[in-house]
Amino acid sequence: MGVPEKTLITAGEILDCIPQRTPIVMVDTFYGIDERGCARSGLTVTADNLFVADGVLDECGIVEHIAQSAALRAGYMSRTMGQRVLLGYIGAVNDLKVHFLPPVGGRLVTQNVIEQTVMNVTLLSARTECDGKPVAECRMKIYLEE
Repeated sequence: MGVPEKTLITAGEILDCIPQRTPIVMVDTFYGIDERGCARSGLTVTADNLFVADGVLDECGIVEHIAQSAALRAGYMSRTMGQRVLLGYIGAVNDLKVHFLPPVGGRLVTQNVIEQTVMNVTLLSARTECDGKPVAECRMKIYLEE
C-alpha cells in the first residue's frame, strides 16, 4: 500500500470531518477515496499520543486509529454532500490481527473499504501499515447516530 503521494485533507482540516477532539484525535491526513471505493488516511505516531507506552502505539491505539479512519471517510463524504458530520460508535471488531506495534515516529497509513451498509450500520474491512510494513487488519461494524 505505501504512503499515497497526494494529500486531500491535512491536520488543520481534519477536525471539520470527525467528531473527536484533542487529545484523542488519531488521524492527521486523508488521502481520499480511489475509484474502487478504498479510502486511505494516515497518522504519524508521536510520543505524546495517549495510546503510546514504552515508545510504541498499543493495540487500543491501532483500533482507535482504524475507527477514526472510517469516521474521517464518513465525515468527508458528509461534508462533500453538504451534510453534518455524524457521531459514530464501534459496534464490533472482528478478525483483528496485529502484526507489530508501530514505534514513535512511524507513519501509519490505513485503507478501509465499505463492505455493506444497512440503515445506520456500516461493515468495513481495514488494513494498516507502518512505513510499508503490515501492522494490523480487521473488520469493523460502526453505528452512526442520526
